[in-house]
Amino acid sequence: MISAITGASGFLGLNLIQVLLDAGHEVRAIDRARSTHLDPRVAWCPADILDKASLMPAFDGADFVFHLAAKITLLQDDPVAWHLNTEGVRCVAEAARESGVRRMVHVSSIASFDQFRWRQPMVETAPRATDPTLPIYGRSKYAGECAFLKVVDQGLDGVIGYPTGVYGPIDYGTPLSRINAVLLDSARGRVPVMVEGGFDLVDVRDVAAGLLLAAERGQTGENYMLGGHYIRMIDAFRLSARLVGRRGPLFALPLKPLKAVAPMIERMVARLGVEADFFSQAALTAIETSPRVDHAKAARELGYAPRSLETSMKDLVAFFVQRGLFAPADAVDNS
Repeated sequence: MISAITGASGFLGLNLIQVLLDAGHEVRAIDRARSTHLDPRVAWCPADILDKASLMPAFDGADFVFHLAAKITLLQDDPVAWHLNTEGVRCVAEAARESGVRRMVHVSSIASFDQFRWRQPMVETAPRATDPTLPIYGRSKYAGECAFLKVVDQGLDGVIGYPTGVYGPIDYGTPLSRINAVLLDSARGRVPVMVEGGFDLVDVRDVAAGLLLAAERGQTGENYMLGGHYIRMIDAFRLSARLVGRRGPLFALPLKPLKAVAPMIERMVARLGVEADFFSQAALTAIETSPRVDHAKAARELGYAPRSLETSMKDLVAFFVQRGLFAPADAVDNS
């Protein structure tokens, strides 16, 4: 079995590579830059997701294509993210169809749903992020899905997966992925306060396993929630701190006053040329809507079963210690 992955050097990409190698796949990695942590068994295929011709050699003879490459942003507007997350999907899908791959798995996002109009547990049929006042990332991911499904209508066998808030090992990013970075800061005792609200957090290894299940068992044209477990943000960050003997955030700040000043903060950091979107309006909105996710469809049709949040957090903190991100003497054994 041959699998090609776009965005292979990223957080999810490196974890998906490991899952595929463990399943006996021959893996082709596609990205702008080659990760220094790429497994030597993997074939490196430099290509541009906006250049269909450059993708064709990497897809030639492949059984599965996993499209992970995207620009994640919490800014309200980001033209580069829109272009990559829409036109890039179309190019990859057309290259996959023309190469005759068996199936393409497109990785979208929970952000592609309109969480303001759906206050029930999020399911695959919930309203989508089409309102122009919504943050650009969610709208771009939904627009990318539409482009993907047009190519499916033209003969590509494809399915879609929706990860929620992804965290966990293995993360060699510089910087770390957003959630991991704040969990690390909390374990270091650097997060005295948190914001109100919660989120569905999912172990990156479970997302990777879910994507392989979607490739093997998913129904053509269908979409699957790849969620984990809902938790209040302050409780998540307290847990990561407690695993190394620290207390974690003392209290949670109300979101309403923070949201009121978020546009001013965004404009200020933009003038400084700094990408600091943690307290952007889009970031705070994502937490405020606090989507609870129902992944029953993926469990039923794919056999998807995410591990416990406590197990994931212990493994993540152990990974931080292994990487030397804080002194092992600071860690305590909570097993």
